[in-house]
Amino acid sequence: MLFAVGAQAQRDWSKAEVKLEKLSDGLYMLTGVGGNIAVSVGEDGVLIVDDQYAPMVPKIQEAIKGVTDQPMRFVLNTHWHGDHVGGNEPFAKAKAEIIAHENVRKRMASGHENLRGNKVPPAAKAALPIVTFDKTLTVHINGEDIRALHFAKGHTDGDSIIFFPKANTVHMGDHFFNMYFPFVDTASGGNLTGLIANVEKAMAMLPDDVKIIPGHGPLATKKDALEFTRRLRDIRALVQAAIKKGMTLEQMKKQNVIAKYDEMGKFFIKNDEMIEVAYNELTQKKAAGKTKVHH
Repeated sequence: MLFAVGAQAQRDWSKAEVKLEKLSDGLYMLTGVGGNIAVSVGEDGVLIVDDQYAPMVPKIQEAIKGVTDQPMRFVLNTHWHGDHVGGNEPFAKAKAEIIAHENVRKRMASGHENLRGNKVPPAAKAALPIVTFDKTLTVHINGEDIRALHFAKGHTDGDSIIFFPKANTVHMGDHFFNMYFPFVDTASGGNLTGLIANVEKAMAMLPDDVKIIPGHGPLATKKDALEFTRRLRDIRALVQAAIKKGMTLEQMKKQNVIAKYDEMGKFFIKNDEMIEVAYNELTQKKAAGKTKVHH
């Protein structure tokens, strides 16, 4: 998801709640407002994966203090969207080092026009990752070898999936919403076919009992992630069948050709938007610029 400036301005942050769920010794999943956060704690300090929004940082810090008194050392961003990097600047000012794929820094630094046609300004210098990588990077901390692996042309062109092998856990970022339609950010190099392939590739690397932290939604299993990709393949097939019948995009939306998956449209991306993403890709058309960017 993109920077939700309007949503931030209107939200009453004092009512936002943060919850820590213990996954194993030294590893937690933190939920609040924005993307899910992985929290690694131990004698070496604290590493988090993603950091939601700036106004959430005090609550995130307070929650983490409930399980460790060690300092925050690293923030690892899965991708550049504001609900995952919004806390970068305050965490950096608190002496945490920000790490991400090189495309995350490039997109944050340049600013752009989002899918609603709104201008997203360049991020503050302090919010930018100071350590970037091309394909893979490993952080050796708290007895764990935390590996970030770049998966291109999926959710965006700069997404990383984060592996915690000792804890048998993976943070998927926004490659996986459990169990909602994904946001395929075509304006940032995203691709539905690539997203499906990336999730399946990641699952092939993992044991059946792996714990999966999705970008959004509750803790998941490998079975959940594979069901997610099965549904996306079926959605693509349903849209392809409608194209072969000669239906227009508007006819597909009106008829709701993916109605069997209505429950997946209850979060951020709605049925019409999911149909349009599949249609544009299958017909090689550029996005029409109507995708919502608030949530």
